[in-house]
Amino acid sequence: MRCVNILKSVTGCSIWFRVRPDIVVKGQEFEGLYNREKGVLDSYGGRLVFSSGDSFFSSQDLISKELTISNKSIRNPSELVIGDLIVDEYISCEALGMSQEDPTLVVKPIEAMKFLGGSGIVAAHAGGLGANVKYISVAGNDEAGAYASKKLEEFGVCSEIVIDQTRPTTLKRRYRAGNKTLLRVSHLQQNPVSLSIQETLFNAILPSLDGTHLVVFSDFNYGCLPQSLVERVIEACSAKNIPMIADSQASSQMGDVGRFKGMLLLTPTEREARLSARNDVDGLVVLAQKLLESSKAKHIFVKLNQEGVLLCTRSSLNVESWHTDKIEALNLVPRDTAGAGDSMLISAGLALISGASIWEAGAIGSMAAAIQVGRIGNLPLSCIELEKQL
Repeated sequence: MRCVNILKSVTGCSIWFRVRPDIVVKGQEFEGLYNREKGVLDSYGGRLVFSSGDSFFSSQDLISKELTISNKSIRNPSELVIGDLIVDEYISCEALGMSQEDPTLVVKPIEAMKFLGGSGIVAAHAGGLGANVKYISVAGNDEAGAYASKKLEEFGVCSEIVIDQTRPTTLKRRYRAGNKTLLRVSHLQQNPVSLSIQETLFNAILPSLDGTHLVVFSDFNYGCLPQSLVERVIEACSAKNIPMIADSQASSQMGDVGRFKGMLLLTPTEREARLSARNDVDGLVVLAQKLLESSKAKHIFVKLNQEGVLLCTRSSLNVESWHTDKIEALNLVPRDTAGAGDSMLISAGLALISGASIWEAGAIGSMAAAIQVGRIGNLPLSCIELEKQL
């Protein structure tokens, strides 16, 4: 059906003979007046419609309807999450002032809180959103590793943690005062895990692929996912037609999200996308399209912090063309931005395998990120929270 919206007065009616629209829409103010195009429309069965342009609908009803349809595809999906395990510690401080001896801020610690982080919270998010989760990672033989294992059990995540005696569990401490982060101190080791640990990880991953609907690479570039291991897992997933999604963080460390080939979804920041593409020149849309092509991914979300997210996907009609769109940030007063990308990755990935379109998945991922940045520390998402956000 061809529908034409009249934005300004028409000087003649010969256009209607050539275009022959089924419907011509004019403003409500033209109703009851003489409309010279009506005679032409009547001659071939066209219609003239008057409308104010206002539409009234519930976005919640629309999205809920789509989610209801989507959930018929896969109920309680099984998911495998692999990547770097991290423990986040937040130390709340009272600012005492400036030192008189040197230009240093002096604080007094008041309270310390620990949270499950890294790929561990990605697995916990998935469990909170209704997935059956298996989680595989590496930890040190230390207090932080024991804490992470305990929290995973509390969150109902079935985990298999390989103990590496040569490295500590990654522990990130954030010193905060007045709702602002003053300093971050990370206890970690960034070199790749040994070949024997890699083999142990792969031997745990391979049987876990049976019955799995989605594999998630949650890479923080702290050594848990060396390239050789990643390639073996991708090959095994491809052989079983299991969709994969990936995120590779590069904030204070170096990373390459493009090394995860053939993903259903990649979610880099702009900096991570430029590092992977070695491209500091092109605009965001061109950058996303080039990364999409080089990584052989199906969809890419370029995270833009407070500016929202850019969605880029291949056209279903032409593999050489792309569609892009942008979703603005849904929380303009974030309390803590840590973990926003993790929540977006897993919620959007679960939406995609449940039948959602890339645009619906982007909206759901953005809502999940908005929830996450509205609180201090990482806590698992839930379907109830997403419904409230809607």
